[in-house]
This record gives sequence, C-alpha cells and structure tokens, in this order.
Amino acid sequence: MLPQRTDVLVVGAGPTGLATALTLARRGVDVTVVDQQEQPPLTSRAAVVHAYTLEVLDRIDAAAPLVAQGVRAPRFSVRDRDRVLLAVPFHRLPTRFPYALLISQAVTEAVLTERLADLGVRVRRPCRLTGLTRTPDGIVAETDGGDVRARFVVGADGLHSAVRERSGIGFAGPAAVESFVLADVRVRSALPRDEAALFLARPGPLVWAPLPDGVVRLVAAVPTAPAQPDVAYLQTLLDERGPARRPDRVTEVLWGSRFRVHHRIADTFRSGPVLLAGDAGHVHSPAGGQGMNLGICDAVAAGTALADVLAGGPDGLLDAYAARQRPMAEDVLSFAAGLTRLATLPPAGRPVRDVLLRVLGALPPVRHRIALRLSGLSHREPGPVAPVARSNVAGLGAAG
Repeated sequence: MLPQRTDVLVVGAGPTGLATALTLARRGVDVTVVDQQEQPPLTSRAAVVHAYTLEVLDRIDAAAPLVAQGVRAPRFSVRDRDRVLLAVPFHRLPTRFPYALLISQAVTEAVLTERLADLGVRVRRPCRLTGLTRTPDGIVAETDGGDVRARFVVGADGLHSAVRERSGIGFAGPAAVESFVLADVRVRSALPRDEAALFLARPGPLVWAPLPDGVVRLVAAVPTAPAQPDVAYLQTLLDERGPARRPDRVTEVLWGSRFRVHHRIADTFRSGPVLLAGDAGHVHSPAGGQGMNLGICDAVAAGTALADVLAGGPDGLLDAYAARQRPMAEDVLSFAAGLTRLATLPPAGRPVRDVLLRVLGALPPVRHRIALRLSGLSHREPGPVAPVARSNVAGLGAAG
C-alpha cells in the first residue's frame, strides 16, 4: 500500500530512479519509489559504466559492489574491420576509476535496489501514475494505487514519461527514429576481452563489448531489427561489420532484442515541484554508451539538490540542477550523433575519415581529450577529486 504522504515521489525504478532515491534516502529524506512494471527486467541494453559515473556512484556507496562484478576495460577502440583507427586509453585519466566498467544494466539496478533496501526503502510495483495536481505546498500524484501527496516529484520514467507529459513539459527533437538490435552472445573471437570496440561500417555502427562470464554484448544500428535475433542474424552482422581476417563466430545467443531511439531533449528539467532525470529528459543514440551514465549523473545531482532544499536550502538549487544538467544532455546528444555520423559516412568519405582518425589517434593530447569525453570526466566540476573511505576503493585503482 502506498503512503499518503512523502517528501519526494520518484516515478520509475530504472538506474536513474533508483540512484535518485538512494541519494535521498542516504540523506534521511522520506522517499517513495514507484514503477509500473510488476517485476524489474532481467535484461537491459546499457552495458558500460564510465569513470565519472563511478565517481558519482561512489558518493552514494554504490561503486565498489559494481566494480567487484564488472569487467574493467582500460581502453576503447574505434575500428574499420581489422584496422584500429583510434585507440583511446583510460589508464591515465585523473580518477580513481581509470577504466570503463563493462557490466549489465540489470546488475547495476540490482546493486542500487539492494542499497536502497538496506536503508528500508523498497520499490512499490506495479504502480502507474495517472495524474499530477499541484497544490500550494507541493503536488498530489494520482496513481492506480491511490493518491500520494509529495513535496516534490522526480520523473525518472523514461522516453514515454508520464511525469513529463502530465507536467506539460515539451520534448523536442527530429522526427527520425533509429532502429537497433542488441544481444548478449558467446563468441569465438580474437578481440581483446578487456576492451570495448566501436566498428564503423557503411551499414551502420556495431558495438562489441565484453561482459563478465565470457559474454559479449553486441549493439548495431540496422534498418529493421528482428524481435528476437538468432545466431544466423548476428553472425551476418559480425561478418559484414566485424573483424575480417580472423572473424568472430557466434556460438550461442543468451538474449536478444530490439529498440528504437529518438533524439530528443526536454524543454526544461524543472517545472515547479517536478524534476526530470534520465531518459525522461533526454534520449539519444547508444553510440559511446552515454545514456544510462548521464541518467545516473542526473539522479545524484537531483537527489542532492532536493535533499539540500528539504534541509532548508534555497529553492534556487533546483533551478541550478536544471541549468547544469540540460546543457550536459545537449552535449551528449551532439556527441552521440557525431559518432553515428562517423560510422555511416558514404564510401567516398571513408578514406578521409580513416586517415583523420589515425592521425588524431597518434597525438597523445587528442587521445586524452577523447578519453575525458568518453569517460564523462569532461563534465566534472572543477576542483580536486573528493576523498572516499578506504573500504570503498581498496584495490579499485588498477586498470584491469
């Protein structure tokens, strides 16, 4: 049964909603989390947690259990079949987490859910938001489980956000939609098992990312994705986009699906007592693995601002949240779109692209700037890296 009152109602229990709630609960805020799905998904499309996101998660004591379960990738490569066009090293990044952590989103959600449970907060599901009504002291959220009075509501409910729609916040972007196939597979491959790769191919980009237990995540832009890609379909993708001299061989499909991506951003991330975070505020291509990472950064920033306001801080902190996170989202949308354009250049432009990438990749300062961008550390606010408890980071500094 839902409580009749709460300080903050978080709608959506994906990584963004869970991280928001955990940030609030650790500050002693009365937070309620609802999700319309009866059970959390066991499969998910995000597979990388970048260095800046790990720093953010460490603030809420959630980085260490993730690092313990993931694959640390100290570099990222951009390839055209067998040629490495650009190798981006992470081991020199100014962070305690000099790698990309390759791990299923389902594991990320499980860790955040467990941390919340330790603080006495559980996700109320299934529970669907049906309306929002503003009041002088906050907002009434109407759900199919009853009405909840809250000081604030956080919409972390994804692309088709009911919170965003019920709040009348615009969600602008081009009409074009990208189609992607994704799958977790077992493959016989000569590619490194501690490195994610982006293959640039005329038909579209292919992401190859090793996960724990010998699993490889494949994500590819395709004109029309099958609902359940099989071995033959995924083998064809690898044959036309992946390594040629020593081709991969798919031996098993553990899970596969499809999804469509819009490129959109909310007009604002705040409307009175309503804040947006994650895909409710921004959606874009998965190129570069930025979506979930930006959502988690939104979450901790929103949770921190709300906790500060509820503790007596100025209301302007919520405006500052929106003013900081929305430009970050615009930057990530532009970055992801640029990576997609690189992959889909017409044949006449590919030789120039390949030479340019190899020239740039030979320049250490350029490689470092690209690493900062991919890792999210380019969005870090100026200042020293905050210290953390020794128990959280023991053994986490090595790059795999």
